[in-house]
Order: sequence, then C-alpha cells, then structure tokens
Amino acid sequence: MNGPINSILMLSLHGYVAAEPELGQPDTGGQVVYVLELAKRFSRLGYHVDLVTRRFEAQPEFDEVNENFRVWRIPFGGKQFIRKEDMHDYLGDFVTNGLAAIRNRGRQYGVVYSHYWDAGWGGQKIAEELNIPHVHTPHSLGWWKQYNMGEEMSAEEMEQKYRFEERIHTEFLVYRNCDHIIATTEPQFQLLREHYDVLDRHITVIPPGMDETRFAPIRYAELETLQNQYDLTGYDAFTVGRMAANKGYDLLIQALPTLIELVPEARLVAAIGGEHSEQDEAGIIELKRLAEELGVAHKIDWRGYIPDENLADYYRAAGVFALCSRYEPFGMTAIEAMACGTATVVTVHGGLFEVIDFGRQALYADPNRPIEYGTMLALPMLYPRLARELWVEAPPLARRNFGWTGIARRILTVFERAQTLRREQQIPV
Repeated sequence: MNGPINSILMLSLHGYVAAEPELGQPDTGGQVVYVLELAKRFSRLGYHVDLVTRRFEAQPEFDEVNENFRVWRIPFGGKQFIRKEDMHDYLGDFVTNGLAAIRNRGRQYGVVYSHYWDAGWGGQKIAEELNIPHVHTPHSLGWWKQYNMGEEMSAEEMEQKYRFEERIHTEFLVYRNCDHIIATTEPQFQLLREHYDVLDRHITVIPPGMDETRFAPIRYAELETLQNQYDLTGYDAFTVGRMAANKGYDLLIQALPTLIELVPEARLVAAIGGEHSEQDEAGIIELKRLAEELGVAHKIDWRGYIPDENLADYYRAAGVFALCSRYEPFGMTAIEAMACGTATVVTVHGGLFEVIDFGRQALYADPNRPIEYGTMLALPMLYPRLARELWVEAPPLARRNFGWTGIARRILTVFERAQTLRREQQIPV
C-alpha cells in the first residue's frame, strides 16, 4: 500500500472546480457540488483530502479549503477550457503530470476516488502506478445518455458532438478494472450490470447528499415575507439548473398549457443557465421561441443565474419545484427543494422517484407526457392540504437519507473494504 487510508486522492477533472465554484459555468454543476461537499465531510471526519482537477485559464495551483482539504490543480491540455466530451485527447498527459506532481511533493494516499469517466480513466492509471485501490463514481452513464438522446439528432451528429463510442468503451474499461463502483441510484446499478457487465459485488449504491445546514424549511409565518422579497407566490413553478438538453426544459414548457388550464394564476419561474454563458443564452433563445409557439411566453419569468446563497430561499418561496429531466441519475436540486419543504415534482427517468412515497414526500411524472407532468405541477397549487403534507414530510426524508455527513461515512466504509480486500490479495514479494 502506498499510504494510509486516512489520506484520500479525489479526482474530478472537467469544469471549474474550486473551493468557491462558479456554478453554472460550462460543465460545472451537480458533480462539482458533490465532490466538494464529500471532500469537506471527509476532512471534518479527520481525513486528509487532495481534490485534484485540471488547471487552465488563470487558476492558481491550490485552493486551501482547510487544514485537511485542498483543491489541487494539475495543468494539462493547454490554457483553454476543454469540454468534458473532449477530455479523451488529454488524459494521458494528465496521468503523466499528475504522477510527477504527486511524487515530487512526496504525497501518499490510501485510495483514489474518481468521478465521471474522464477522471475514472486517469484514476485507474494512477491507482495502478501507486498500487492502491481505485473507487469510482460514474455520475452519469454514456449508454444511458446515448439511449435517451436517440431521437434528438442523427447518429452521426450525436457521435460528432458527444463521442459516445469512445466514452462507452472507456467507461467499460474503467468499470472492469477499478476496485469498486459507487452508483448513485438503483437504476444506475441495474444499467452497470446489464450494459457494462459489472458484477453485483463490485457495486454499492450510495445516493448523493445535500447540505442539511443550508437547505431546511422555514415557518409558514415567514413565508409571505420571503415571497415578497423574491417576487414569488404559491402559484409559481420553479426550476433551476444548467442549460442542457437532458434537463428537459423544453418538456417543462410543453407542460405549461396544462398547468395554466388547471391553475390560471400559475407561471413558471426559470433560473436556467450560468452567468455570462453565450452557449446557455443560445439555448434559452430556443426555449423562448418554443414558449411563443405554445402561447405561454407571458407565463414565464426568466430569472437567469441565481447566486448560490439565495437558492434555498427561492426553493422555499416557490409553490412547486420542477425536476423535468429526460434522464437524471439522481437530481440534487430536487433533494434540496424537498429539504426546504417545497412541493416537488420529479422525473420518473432517474433514481430519486424510487425512494419517494408518492403524495407523501413528493410527486413524480413522465415529462415526456406533458399533460401528465403539467397535472402533477398543478396538484399542490390546487390542494393546499397536499402541499402542506409535502412540506411536513419531505424535509425529514431528505435530511435522514441525503445529509452529506452520513453519505460520507458510508463511502468511507467502501474505501476501507476496498483496501482490506486489496491487502488480502497482495502477492508476497
């Protein structure tokens, strides 16, 4: 073994990973939140963590988060941003530069914990060189994304843009060779078995977590003040996230005519996209065009990027939160909204709805069926008793099952088990 289990090398290569991340930037969303929150909890539990990512633009080499945790940026692939679909071309340089930096600084680790296929490929190579276990979290799967996007563009266009053939092949090799996989949902567990031939004993299902100190309900007596502050009402359906096809915002807009027919006062408050992103703005223009065609443009309030410090209040002040993804491995925003007590409608194309007691903690529907989805959005607005039931029951579920400290402890158990198994399998020299 290279080092003690209490020293962890975490890898998350794409996007803008930082101690204070610019959420909404390209490729910078739920995964960045996931790795940062886990790293913080590991460090609070007494573990030393280096979260390694790519260094580009004018970023510093280190962000020192606390005595036990730092973000460490390794340069590769030049100075410009590289989208995650194109990381294939530069991963060899990452491994070379990463190993050199680790050895030059005399760092020792007990486990490599990688995130997404790009870091998974690099993490496997580094773990083999250091002779330590490699644990991997996929976050999303190439096969599932390709399958769900099959009707959006031709096979040739899809391959050119997303490079699924390379990605799926890389994923297969990572999943076959790493010591253990942490899947975030039961459906992801099934996909790993059926489409990547991974054995059951090599997978543990552990959901993502949420910051239970930030996302919590408020008293009903405080709600009106909060709604006035943010110009929101109980008839507002709220959605937030990056501008991406898989997020299904077009499907949500198609559901608006049904919502408005049932609740004429309703509107959609859309906080979509990052700050100053031309790519996101182009996507939003297309959504606005769709809204005009459907005659619902006047019922949408485009809020744009919401600062992270205001997000919990937006959840609390809205009438309903909508997770409308075509596919969503888990749905961090929905968990945060539920933790705040907001009535939440999630997609059935993902893992979260599997753990929900329908009508008690949340509602779910298929966003590909706009009448169905629009009806579910309307129900908490039409029936205050239902909204109050969700407001009371959802936060304990979210806190109990998805608080970050509990999630971190479960993952540490996986690390310890992987290291024990690796030690038992060592061939004496």
